[in-house]
Amino acid sequence: MRWNLRMKAAERGIWKSTQMRRLLAEAGLDISAGKMSALWTTTPTTIRLDDLDVLCAVLECTPAELLICEPEQVRARRPAQQQEAAASPGAATPPPPRLGRHRSLPPA
Repeated sequence: MRWNLRMKAAERGIWKSTQMRRLLAEAGLDISAGKMSALWTTTPTTIRLDDLDVLCAVLECTPAELLICEPEQVRARRPAQQQEAAASPGAATPPPPRLGRHRSLPPA
């Protein structure tokens, strides 16, 4: 995921984290300067849904506009064996998992 807070803020004419912090406080979210700095400069590892809701309201955007999916990053994290198997189309694929009640009988 890519954190897109600064770009969305810039689209609304907000260029400094202090401006953003003031707008958030006016909307009911009072956060510390340190937390605002972390949200402004880095990608957060966690964010409360209530906080995300206020951010979206202030920036007039959706969470999908703040959190941008990067599927190529996910593919890059796959183990090498899986990448090779996905790259060769004729390779044998593992059988799908058996779901449901198709279980073998217990021993007699």
